[in-house]
Amino acid sequence: MVPVQDNYVRIFDTTLRDGEQSPGATMTSPEKMEVARALAKLGVDIIEAGFPIASPDDFEAVSQIAKEIGNAPGPSGMPPIICGLARAKKADIDSAWGAVQHAARPRIHTFIATSPIHMQHKLKMDPEEVVQQLIDMVTYARSLCEDIEFSPEDAGRSDPEFLYVALGEAIKAGATTLNIPDTVGYTTPDEFGALIAGIIEHTPGIENAIVSTHCHNDLGMATANTLAGIRAGARQAEVTINGIGERAGNTSLEEVVMSLQTRKPVFQLETGIDTTQIMRVSRMVSNFTGITVQPNKAVVGANAFAHEAGIHQDGMLKHNETYEIMRPEMVGIKSTLVLGKHSGRHALRSRLAELGYDLNDEDLRKIFDRFKHLADKKKTITDADLDALMSDEFDQPCEIYCLEGLQVACGTMGLPTATVRMSGPDGELFVEAAVGTGPVHAAYTAIDKVIGMPAKLLEFNINAVTEGIDALGEVTVRIQRSNGKENGVVNPQHDTVKQRTFGGHGADTDIIVASAKAYLAALNKMLVAYGYTNEAQMESAEEPVPTA
Repeated sequence: MVPVQDNYVRIFDTTLRDGEQSPGATMTSPEKMEVARALAKLGVDIIEAGFPIASPDDFEAVSQIAKEIGNAPGPSGMPPIICGLARAKKADIDSAWGAVQHAARPRIHTFIATSPIHMQHKLKMDPEEVVQQLIDMVTYARSLCEDIEFSPEDAGRSDPEFLYVALGEAIKAGATTLNIPDTVGYTTPDEFGALIAGIIEHTPGIENAIVSTHCHNDLGMATANTLAGIRAGARQAEVTINGIGERAGNTSLEEVVMSLQTRKPVFQLETGIDTTQIMRVSRMVSNFTGITVQPNKAVVGANAFAHEAGIHQDGMLKHNETYEIMRPEMVGIKSTLVLGKHSGRHALRSRLAELGYDLNDEDLRKIFDRFKHLADKKKTITDADLDALMSDEFDQPCEIYCLEGLQVACGTMGLPTATVRMSGPDGELFVEAAVGTGPVHAAYTAIDKVIGMPAKLLEFNINAVTEGIDALGEVTVRIQRSNGKENGVVNPQHDTVKQRTFGGHGADTDIIVASAKAYLAALNKMLVAYGYTNEAQMESAEEPVPTA
């Protein structure tokens, strides 16, 4: 076997590309920029910023990330590599290069399927034709960019002998990273580890490339497969925040990074990740996408550091390592109650800075006003409360409509009724009232009367940020346009155009107000995505479907 020369695992984050393919994970360009900033601060080595040819919005988002994040020094002193995905097609590669070329360290990631089932039924190409296509396209990509990643799609179900040939040709054509995807989450850890070992041992020129893993979680083994690949010699891991992605999702960044950190004597490997940023980025992605993290999710779930069983609590009181293999502080969780209604601006700014938020004076003024309002209702403000306030105040799309007021009457004695006061694109005020089956339904119906864009509620989740009856409540929703029109977003694997869904997040001590904020945030995202700012545009415009 070819010896692996370093003990550093490069973290390739594809939250903004593969993660966004998760149903409902659609993010606006400003949200993608915020996530990219957070990923850079987290210390990821490579940010796959998107699939530029998918839509004009994707191209623009990748370009902006390349210009800003791709030229700002990260924790290592260098900016992260900014990567764009491209099928093994010239138009895709041109689009990817057009978007990422602004970065100090750009990368083009191109792929073509190599499994028999994909070659026969999807590509309708012979193996020889596939090899020639990858040679031509990797060569072309390398003529534009020095850093080229090549992926044989569905490698987990590909013939290893064919992979050795295809990957060897990719290296000769100029590929510098060879990514091995278990595209449908088919393999077991033993199989995937053996596949990586075989590639390192038998691929000609492998010493000139970095081997990478890209695993999906269809059978619940994405993290295990990734770690098996790393132990076999892979030195790049492709991951997403919270493990979001198509179907059952991708390998979770936090699980891989904390496995390497917690079991360092076993792996003897390093990453450049600042683990104290993990929880903040996890919450940000959850809020932006509207995809709630399950309570028993490893590392970032609400129960990850909770110990309810009496025997566990007894052990924790005697020594925390009896039932806790990592400290909450390692991933950015702090449980100390530090702020209250008498705390001033300086204390708030200092605490937010410790949590990773860098605010200018105007932003501090906005959040301080909301902090004082919340502190009047709660005795103490936790870090989780502050994260929720920051997300609700700043992590929203470019707003077209804003909620100015909400009044609800409900109960068993009459019809639930809601009245909303909202400001529109030109500052115009709207007041509408509606009845519904409950207070939330009534509020949403009143909002719909103002905006007039048909939407279908797909998912609605309520969570208390902290314990206690005075807890700040968070609501996440997912919606979809209900008139049957498609928004043109291309799935790179399926070559299909999918209908987009939009997530929204709201936080307030009044859960009905939080619900209205979340729904309005999702509607604003939908309006921004479709380019609508008024009712006339909503009625007349058609959805753009890009060519691929």
